[in-house]
Amino acid sequence: MTKTINLACVVGARPNFMKMAPLLRALKATGRAKCTLIHTGQHYDKTLSDIFFEQLDIPKPDVSLDVGSGTQASQTAKILERIEPVLQAGCGGQPFDYLVVVGDVNSTMAAAIAAAKLGIKVAHVEAGLRSFDRAMPEEINRIVTDSISDLLLVSDPIGIEHLKREGHPDSAIHLVGNLMIDTLFHSLTKAKATSTLADSGLDKGGYGVVTLHRPSNVDDKNTLTGILQVLHQVSDQLPMVFPIHPRTLARIESFGLRPLIDNASGIKVMPPLGYLEFLSLTSSAKVIVTDSGGLQEESTVLSVPCLTMRENTERPITVTQGSSTLVGNDAKLLEEQLQLVLEGKYDVGKCPEEWDGKAAGRIAAILIQSP
Repeated sequence: MTKTINLACVVGARPNFMKMAPLLRALKATGRAKCTLIHTGQHYDKTLSDIFFEQLDIPKPDVSLDVGSGTQASQTAKILERIEPVLQAGCGGQPFDYLVVVGDVNSTMAAAIAAAKLGIKVAHVEAGLRSFDRAMPEEINRIVTDSISDLLLVSDPIGIEHLKREGHPDSAIHLVGNLMIDTLFHSLTKAKATSTLADSGLDKGGYGVVTLHRPSNVDDKNTLTGILQVLHQVSDQLPMVFPIHPRTLARIESFGLRPLIDNASGIKVMPPLGYLEFLSLTSSAKVIVTDSGGLQEESTVLSVPCLTMRENTERPITVTQGSSTLVGNDAKLLEEQLQLVLEGKYDVGKCPEEWDGKAAGRIAAILIQSP
């Protein structure tokens, strides 16, 4: 008789949903996995959570922890406290064989710690990413999660190098590819069929997309002013679509910088978008300006120039092979790179071989074969 494996699959924030969706489909297809989906509620706003479940065909969570917002410490503590009894209860009276976590948000680390203390094995998808900047909360989450994981599921060869250097055994490390790309391939046709571009009066390849939310870019008035001034100027030549994160909008308004976007006829402000609508925008953009990790990956596969507003990245393959260029929060460098894009001189690189849209199947096979 074939054994069914019991898995506790944890999501908490927007990037998690895009990675977990294809994995849940692949696990279901094996017929050998029973998945309990746990949503911590780290992202609880409809625009950052519910709509992604709907568009990515993610089943309704079996358990919702409803932790909400808070400081790093309070959010982590709430998740630890609320997930422990769920993990202790197991699935239908049977213990969990693995806790599966993805990415590097607080939910990832907190759930992994709770499982490890209960003796439940941990499988970390997207293991081995390193920015080597411990000022980033995500870097701490990555390091801690990898240190207590039993299966390290890696998206590119650079991650394997990092894990081996940290002393992880070869038997725990598996190169599986990138789940974000699975979701992109699965959703691209559906995204392009939306009316997003037409509704916004945009033409394919005739605009840029901007997303900003990291403290290094939006929490200092002078830094944010410089970035917005460049976007204001370039929007005279290339319209810039700006779905504004709630946190960023609050900073823009508190710093009195709203005129820099309101008075720029070429800047189109939008609220946060659903995954399909946003993918429709990014897949047809001439350039992306972002401080997001996932967009560095997606732009590489889409062959769209990506100007990454960070000093470092945990996804260096998007720079060495792909379409991303690190510009930090240097407004002058941002302006220079945007000019290269406008002149058609920007090199978009190539897509890593492992990013083929089949990562979920490889991960599912490893999980159901693991003791």
